[in-house]
Amino acid sequence: MNEALDALADATLLGLAVPDLALAAAAALAAYLAMRLVLRYVIGRVRSLAQHTSNRVDDTVVEVLAGTNHAFLVLAALLVGVSMLDLPERWNQRVGQLWFIALALQAGLWFTRAIGFGLRRYEQRHSSASMTQISASAMLMSWSMRTVLWAVILLAVLSNLGVNITAFVASLGVGGIAIALAMQNILGDLFASLSIAVDKPFEVGDAIGIGDLSGTVQHVGLKTTRLRSLSGEQIVIGNTDLLKQTVKNYRRMDERRIAFKFGVSYHSTSEQLEAIPGIVRRLIESRPSLRLDRVHFQAFGESSLDFEVVYFVTTPDYGLYMDEQQRLNLQMMREFARLGVEFAIPARSLHVLSPEGRRAVAKELAAQEA
Repeated sequence: MNEALDALADATLLGLAVPDLALAAAAALAAYLAMRLVLRYVIGRVRSLAQHTSNRVDDTVVEVLAGTNHAFLVLAALLVGVSMLDLPERWNQRVGQLWFIALALQAGLWFTRAIGFGLRRYEQRHSSASMTQISASAMLMSWSMRTVLWAVILLAVLSNLGVNITAFVASLGVGGIAIALAMQNILGDLFASLSIAVDKPFEVGDAIGIGDLSGTVQHVGLKTTRLRSLSGEQIVIGNTDLLKQTVKNYRRMDERRIAFKFGVSYHSTSEQLEAIPGIVRRLIESRPSLRLDRVHFQAFGESSLDFEVVYFVTTPDYGLYMDEQQRLNLQMMREFARLGVEFAIPARSLHVLSPEGRRAVAKELAAQEA
């Protein structure tokens, strides 16, 4: 029996003593179980604490720790076991590099999960706003932050492995410039989408006007914004092109200003003209949804005596404005008819001369020149 134990103690596997390998395996198993138990305990304690606090830090910690990769625990346990072995210096260096790579990758996964959790909480807090617009901006910010994060991790891992990252970064810089030049339009639309999300010149559901185009915003994407025009067709416009133009947001009007003109006949008397502003003022002020600014006899037109009316509709509702304008027009027609005032009809006087008349005019002009 003793001889068998002595033989086992002297046995080797892959150049390593079997007892040392057994000790390393036991250490790896113990490390794995300990990490699992500690992780489960910490998550449970923090989750219990999160139920009694109003801050979001503990919620983030729970979410991040719950995303710990099982492969990382296995690899970490194996590295603990390997560290127990008497390895050559070269292999110890490799173990250290593996530790760094494993920790860097797991840290990257933790930060990635934290970024996603933070953006989801941001969307929940702003659920009353445009979810499509928030999702687009959240997607862009998440993509940017994760790209930077994993780029830093990649450079750190390469540096740990002995790669000259200065030359590597320089080559990436040249390649990045080439890619940026090739994708400048796409990148411009992406950053324009981020600008729309942050500055919020409009949101989904807003009625906007852009140059000669107008419609209701249906979707704000990473590259384009889609509108539904008044006539029913869908309008797709690039975000960069959209922000280069003046955007009119009709939904954000507190009230609607209306200015219109009308003309009455030159046959109207001065007394009738003096009565017209009072009539229009009374009609507008009788409506609770309207607020009068002014009514004036403005000008002597070519075929009419022109009046100008300016008033406000106290809500931006276009349908209400049209209803009120129609009611005002009909009431003005009835009141003017009662007053005996006629609306002007554009007219021109045409004088036709006979041949004798033309000769007489010609002689008169010749005499004036002489």
